Amino acid sequence: MKILISNDDGYSARGIEALVDALEGCGELLVVAPEVNHSGSSNSLTLNRPLSVRHSSRGFHIINGTPSDCVHIALTGLLGTKPDLVVSGINNGANMGDDTLYSGTVAAAIEGHLFGIPSIAFSLTSKGWSNLDAAARIAREIVQRQIDQSLQAVLQGSPLLNVNIPNLPYEQIKGVKVTRLGKRHPSQPVIPTLNPAGETVYWIGPVGQVQDATEGSDFGAIEQGWVSMTPLRLDLTHENQLAHIGDWLKKPLSAEFKTVASAGA
Repeated sequence: MKILISNDDGYSARGIEALVDALEGCGELLVVAPEVNHSGSSNSLTLNRPLSVRHSSRGFHIINGTPSDCVHIALTGLLGTKPDLVVSGINNGANMGDDTLYSGTVAAAIEGHLFGIPSIAFSLTSKGWSNLDAAARIAREIVQRQIDQSLQAVLQGSPLLNVNIPNLPYEQIKGVKVTRLGKRHPSQPVIPTLNPAGETVYWIGPVGQVQDATEGSDFGAIEQGWVSMTPLRLDLTHENQLAHIGDWLKKPLSAEFKTVASAGA
């Protein structure tokens, strides 16, 4: 069993150290992680410069790029072997609801999924690393279940799982719930400030408050002390709108619109 491990907090983060320690004995561990923190990088690939690889004292492969870069390079030439599982994390903070779209932790798992490999992203929902030992223990249990009872045996295609773990001692965690993504309110306003040159610059504002923490959501499960496990998919096509948009396109354009469109052309 070969397990590729990555993250978005960087190779020296406590979360990936704990994850590697927890998965010792589960198989051959191959670690390819970013040089620095890339939280919020989503699925970005670095295409405007070459990427370099060096090694840590623990033998981790360190890449000066994004989480997606790390897994992509690992799977397309660096390792020379295809892993059986891709694991990302443990992230310092939650990746639930809308936040999942921005997450570098989830993006690393997505990259593995794109190559047809079962992939799991793990996040500890509160920042600061307290109860990291409990999160690492749960991560091992879930990975061991994947090894012993592969989800590929019951699902079509490689599973992509987003796992969020409440910041609680192991004994206080109720178990694992299968959930859907919840939803936040829109983010709060940007924070303007001045740089040393007197120019206005902007910090991205805090995330919005939770809007949907109802039963069955990831936010709801975490609030109640459960581990949230959300299966993800990448097909962004809005199937229910295909026919409606087709009908909309069949309607004739107004004469005024045709005139404006022709003038613009």
